[in-house]
Amino acid sequence: MRIGVITFPGSLDDRDAQRAVRIAGATPVALWHGDHDLQDVDAVILPGGFAYGDYLRAGAIASFAPIMSEVVDAAGRGVPVLGICNGFQMLAEARLVPGAHTRNAHQQFIRRDQKMRVENAGTSWTTAFETGDEIVIPMKNADGRFVADAETLARIEGEGQVVFRYLDVNPNGSLNDIAGVSNLAGNVVGLMPHPEHATEPGFGPDTPAAMSSGTDGLKFFESVIGAFVTA
Repeated sequence: MRIGVITFPGSLDDRDAQRAVRIAGATPVALWHGDHDLQDVDAVILPGGFAYGDYLRAGAIASFAPIMSEVVDAAGRGVPVLGICNGFQMLAEARLVPGAHTRNAHQQFIRRDQKMRVENAGTSWTTAFETGDEIVIPMKNADGRFVADAETLARIEGEGQVVFRYLDVNPNGSLNDIAGVSNLAGNVVGLMPHPEHATEPGFGPDTPAAMSSGTDGLKFFESVIGAFVTA
C-alpha cells in the first residue's frame, strides 16, 4: 500500500508521518503542496506543523493549495484521508470535515501526552481500535479548540462523526471535548493529537510499563493498511 504525505511550507511532522507509515508496513510517498498529482496513492495524510497563512486563520490559506483540489476529489471517491493537527485545520477549512478551529481557550500553546477515548471505530483510520478504547497520544497546538454551531454539534454527535474525545482534561477548550471528527462516509478523519509520535517503543508517551513506550498511534496506520488489504 502507498500512502502519500503532503508537505506544505511550514510542515513540521511530514517526515515523522512518513516514518510512521513505514513502521506500520506501508510505503510512504512524499507529495508537494504545489503539485496537482497524488501519484496514485491509496491514502493521503496531511501532517502537522504551521502552514503558510496560519497567521490569518490556521489552515485557511493552505486549504487552497493546488494539491488540495486533488485531495478533495480523492476524498469524494472514498480514498482515506487523515489530517493531523494543522492537517485537521486544513480539512475543516476545505469543508472535508465539519467544524472549525480557534485559539486555545487559555490562549497558550500546549504540549502534552493526551488521553482520549475512541468514539467511532468504524472509520478508515480507526478499525484497529474498539469503540470505547482509551488511548494516549501526544499533542501540541495553539489553535486547537474545536468549535461548531449548536446544529452542527448535534448533527455530528447524532451521526457518529465524533471519532475521538478528550479524557481527564480538555486541553484547549474544544466543544464537547471533541478531539477528532470524520466526514459522514468515514474515510476522512481529522484530529489534533499526533498519532505519528506514538508508533515506536522508546519514542512515545510514558506508560505504566515503561517510559516512552506508548504506541497507541500505530493503530491509526495499521487500520488504513488493514482496510486496504481486505478490500
